[in-house]
Amino acid sequence: MRKLYVVRLTEEERHRCEDVVDKLSGTSQKVKRANILLKADANGPGWTDQQIAEAFRCRRQTVENVRKKCVLEGFSQALEHQVQQNRSPKALDGEQEVQVIALRLGPPPKGYANWTLRLVARQAVALEIVKSISHETVRRTLKKTA
Repeated sequence: MRKLYVVRLTEEERHRCEDVVDKLSGTSQKVKRANILLKADANGPGWTDQQIAEAFRCRRQTVENVRKKCVLEGFSQALEHQVQQNRSPKALDGEQEVQVIALRLGPPPKGYANWTLRLVARQAVALEIVKSISHETVRRTLKKTA
């Protein structure tokens, strides 16, 4: 089967991978990624993804992901596995968290014996603490203070 993402390492990149493997420098995952890149190199052994997966005891999908990351994002990204910085912002800021916690610590509304996560979420929206909030966000917020 023809590969979409063909890894072609330069001499410098190959030496860097070999250093990581020989010295076992970095995490075990980094060493595994270095081994994967070395064996997937089209200018080197050019093993199949299945052979690489069996040799290094990982899934074939892992090999494909490393190969894809190397081609699309660059060698360093594939080897170091740097986490992308475009995470979604927090649902609540510090002031809103304080208000949700204070709401939960107060008495429940009339007709209710106890607070539920969904009730806290509905009340936070009704009191305009937040525009919208899920009960799961309320749970995580309250768990931090337990």
